[in-house]
Amino acid sequence: MTTAYLLNWLELFFRWFHVIAGVAWIGASFYFIWLDNNLEEPPQEKKDRGIKGDLWAIHGGGYYEVAKYRLNPPRQPEKLHWFKWEAYTTWLTGMVLMVLIYYVGAQSYLVDSQNFPLSTVQAVSLSLGSLLIGLVVYEALIRSPLRQDGRLFGAVLFVLLTLYAWAMTSVFSGRGAYIQVGALIGTIMAGNVLLGIIPAQRDLVRAVNAGTEPDPEPALLAKLRSTHNNYFTLPIIFIMISNHYPMTYGHELNWLVLALVCGISAFARHFFNLRHQGKTQVWILVVALAGLAAVAWWMAPQTAATGTAQEDSAELISESAMDDLVELHCAACHAASPSSSMFSSAPGGLIYTSGEDTLSTADRVITSLRTQYMPLGNPTNMTAEERDAVIQWIEHNR
Repeated sequence: MTTAYLLNWLELFFRWFHVIAGVAWIGASFYFIWLDNNLEEPPQEKKDRGIKGDLWAIHGGGYYEVAKYRLNPPRQPEKLHWFKWEAYTTWLTGMVLMVLIYYVGAQSYLVDSQNFPLSTVQAVSLSLGSLLIGLVVYEALIRSPLRQDGRLFGAVLFVLLTLYAWAMTSVFSGRGAYIQVGALIGTIMAGNVLLGIIPAQRDLVRAVNAGTEPDPEPALLAKLRSTHNNYFTLPIIFIMISNHYPMTYGHELNWLVLALVCGISAFARHFFNLRHQGKTQVWILVVALAGLAAVAWWMAPQTAATGTAQEDSAELISESAMDDLVELHCAACHAASPSSSMFSSAPGGLIYTSGEDTLSTADRVITSLRTQYMPLGNPTNMTAEERDAVIQWIEHNR
């Protein structure tokens, strides 16, 4: 059993585990924000028992009656369900994946030697250090008076995250930088649970057990943290799937692409949160979709010249020269039996050992070359001239 094969299985298991935990965590976030926004004023007899709001729902063949207390119930229930392990498990499995893929394979996935040459130790230290600093900055903001103004807080946080994205794309590869920003958002979300939400809930439980009046401030701050996590959900899902689309992180202004898409998706989330409160503002979705379309139009690559004009601009390489370039820069990973220690089989099942092999997935190959996503980590030092030559050969022969 090779090391690459074992790593592939570990990555598969923890990615699977990470997605399952993430679905549970995000699902809980969606549900409880929906629940809070749909609570109705209860009848007087419930108000007298300290209930703030209630609702009725039907699901799975039965009726549910849900009630939320204003702060504390008259007595501590015998069994109390906590929602925290979804968050912790998502973050822990995400960090294991970070180690297995982006730290173990730092020179392929995290470092871009042509962008900012870093040793593996330097890259990993920068990654972990920036996560810690980012969490500290967020905690300082959420504990400051700035939290009283939701719009201003959101604007400041958006600017800071955009600056972080710019900084990470300046030192890491595009793909690595995107994942780094996702790791920071995930760390902030898990920190909200660990450092704010759960402690507030423990204080509330202790007060109920002691028969004392709970302090409402920690509960209000915990609710705010939960709301922040809810707005983070769509951006972090985009980042999780972005590694499949090099047109995003491979763009020359990839940090701006990330900021725009994340901002638009958080804005779209606002539509649903308002709708749960009975406020249907369709214009938000229209603006979000128009904004996403505008980003896609702005990112669209320029159409290359075709025909005689293109062929006159540079001499087309021969088929044998094309085969040599593919063998040199692609075959180490994209072969039936890769020689690269990173893979036990061709990534994505794509085999490229000759120029002819590239034609069946021409658009994909061209995009990967134009965004400099491939060769992964550029261990063969493929030059810009070689990229242009391969792209021109593919466009001429497909």
